[in-house]
Amino acid sequence: QVQLVESGGGSVQPGGSLRLSCAASTAPGVMAWFRQAPEKSREIVAALGFISGVEYLADPVKGRFTLSRDNAKNTLFLDMSDLNPEDTAVYYCAARENQRVVILERGYSHWGRGTQVIVSS
Repeated sequence: QVQLVESGGGSVQPGGSLRLSCAASTAPGVMAWFRQAPEKSREIVAALGFISGVEYLADPVKGRFTLSRDNAKNTLFLDMSDLNPEDTAVYYCAARENQRVVILERGYSHWGRGTQVIVSS
């Protein structure tokens, strides 16, 4: 069972930046970030193949969010910049053993508890 521990959420003003981290207990095939805003469905934000390096970024975050990883520590980072109130959500880390990058929730069998991001003036 892969355990995921997220960190780095918080409150920031519009235009600000935050870095989210997700550490996995074992080497993953793919790690991803999803988010769920109040009264909305959970949606994919970004995903990264730890071996392949294949990357996916959702359209709303392209040009503002960046993925990176530390393979030695099984850790995925999400650098978020130019944040706006629409980015306010609980951000969840997810992982799968298979190395193919997928963007649907059901493709991921391991989930973190989530970390809150609030963008407000």
